[in-house]
Order: sequence, then structure tokens, then C-alpha cells
Amino acid sequence: MKTKFPGVSFFLLSCLVAGTLLSSTADRLDLTVHEWGTFTSVAGENGLPTSWRTYGGREDLPCFVNSFGGFKEAVPGKVRMETPVLYFYSPQEMMTNVKVLFPGGTITEWFPQSAVRPNESIEWRSVRISPKTTPDFPAGTGPSHYYTARNTDAAPLQTAGGNEKFLFYRGVGNFALPMSAKVTADGQVLARSVDGKPIDGVILFENRGGKRRYRLMGSVRDEVTIDRESLQDNWAGLLMDLEQVLIDHGLYQREARAMIETWRDSWFEEGTRLFYIFSKQSVDAVLPLTIQPAPPEVTRVFVGRMEIITPEIQDDVRQALAHKDLSKLERYGRFLQPIAQRIGVLNDPLLNSAYRSYDSRATTCTN
Repeated sequence: MKTKFPGVSFFLLSCLVAGTLLSSTADRLDLTVHEWGTFTSVAGENGLPTSWRTYGGREDLPCFVNSFGGFKEAVPGKVRMETPVLYFYSPQEMMTNVKVLFPGGTITEWFPQSAVRPNESIEWRSVRISPKTTPDFPAGTGPSHYYTARNTDAAPLQTAGGNEKFLFYRGVGNFALPMSAKVTADGQVLARSVDGKPIDGVILFENRGGKRRYRLMGSVRDEVTIDRESLQDNWAGLLMDLEQVLIDHGLYQREARAMIETWRDSWFEEGTRLFYIFSKQSVDAVLPLTIQPAPPEVTRVFVGRMEIITPEIQDDVRQALAHKDLSKLERYGRFLQPIAQRIGVLNDPLLNSAYRSYDSRATTCTN
């Protein structure tokens, strides 16, 4: 005869359910990860990205930042992936492993030192997130906007390759961009979503001779024609609008300000350019990110920056060549080559001098 113990069965079932709930709760990491970065390109005559001297240079990086050891001008590319940084937020100390794939390009700089030598991927193993510690961060002797990215509330990170407030990497790539931009016959800018999907945070910016003007277009679904004469001269408004765009797409305020301050001298230099926000789906496709254990929240905000070669810029370079004005040519830096190609000047001694001047700066880090 079998004896039944309904009370025991209920007790065991209760323990099983409770254990499952506790395990599920324990598996929920109290970890938030935020990332920002920039994809820089140059629009060709058809509005789509063209090849250019993607060597953004090491002159804006401290010497302790690791480099892949080659010259990036020898790495063909249409897109410069500039300074993605990964921030980690957690109330308690924990360990994590991080891996970023870049199948459409080459990773060229990074810090801290990684467990795997970067090429089309980079991996940091055993990253210790230490919110209650204040480890020493490396510092060079010269100024660098690299340090501005530390001005957030993110937790300090400790790795075998060094301590830092974030994980940093850069690269050069060849991959499709969601937006095209070109100047029309009447001097306006035609911005178009390549696949017809909405593109948020579209801003047209222009700096001509130090006069900075912009217009916030918001979301563009198909295409929009922007009258350059309608751009407004409101520097404070530009910074506020750009910060709000970044916050609206998931960055904390201090992260948004750190990003703008990091790129203030580059984003707003001489020239005409379109800014826009990559969708998270697009970022994940270009840069697949794996974090183990997996956090419940990962925010990735990447700004597209597309340089537009206007007729005024072409005339400016022509006049500089005619008057042998090397300083004016050097002002266009890494974008000088595609401008020269647009005006049909492939080889000129003065251009070559300007290239060499830029390359010498671009290959030198700040101590």
C-alpha cells in the first residue's frame, strides 16, 4: 500500500518555485552600459560616401593609447570610426568580458590594452567594474581632448592592460551609411535616407570663415532639401539642440556634454557637414557588441558626420593653390584630398606639402 504525503509534496513544490524565483532575481544584473561614438565620412558628387584620407591622427591622443602599428592612410576606407567609448554603471563591484566585432573595417587604436590583438575585433577580458574605488588613470604631459570623456558618473574600470573610466577604440571601415547628402545646382543641400527609413537628429552645420550657422531638421524619412541661407547664427542654441538630441536618444546629460566637448574642436571646424543619429539597429549591425554576463540595458548612441564639399570650399582651395597659400590648404586637413579630387587636381607640389604637414602631425601622439 502506498502512503501519500500531500503536505510534503506541496512543501517541495513551494521550495522549487521559490528557488526558481530567487535564481531569476539573482540573474538580473544591476548593470547599465552606455556607449557613444562617431562615424565620419565625406560625401561624393552623388551624395554617397567616397574614399578619403581616413587617418584621423594620433595628435589628439595620449601616447599611452595603443595603436595597431601601421599607418592608417594605407588602410583604405570610406568611414572613420572615431572614439567609441563604453561606460559601465553598477552599484556594486563585478567582473565582465567585452567583445566588439568590426567586420566592415579595422580597429586602429584602443585602450586599455586588450586580451586579443585587434584587427576586425577587440576583446577585453576580466574587466573589473569598481564603483567604490578611485584608481589612478594614466595621463600624458600634454593636453588632449581624450581626457574629456572621463567627465561622467560611470564606474572606474580596472583591467590587466590598465585602468580607465571607459573602454576606448577607433577604426577605419567600408560599410554602407544610412544617409546621403549633396549640393544641388542652386546651392541647397539635398539630404536623403538611403533606405527610406527615418533618420533622427539631422542637423546641417556650416562654418565659413569662423561664422558658424546651423539648422535642426529633426527626423528625415525620405529626403529633404535644406536652404543654406536659412541656417541660423546661434552658437548657444546649436550646443543646446545637439545635447538634447543625444539625451533624447539615451545618453545621460554628463555623457552628452562629454561627447560634445570631446569633439568641439573637430565637429565645428571650417566646412559644411551633416550630423545625424544612427539607429541602434544600424550600430549593432556594424559593430556587434557582446558583454558577458549580459546587462539588461545597453544604450549605443552614434553620430553620423558627413562632410559636404560645397562650391565655396572648392573655390577656396582653387584660390589657395593659385596664391600658393599653404596655411589655407592645411586648414582643410584630412579632408583636403577629396576636395582636390573634386576640383580635378590630382598632383600638385603645394598639395603634397599640405599632405605631408598633416601626416606629420597625425602620426605624432601627445606625451
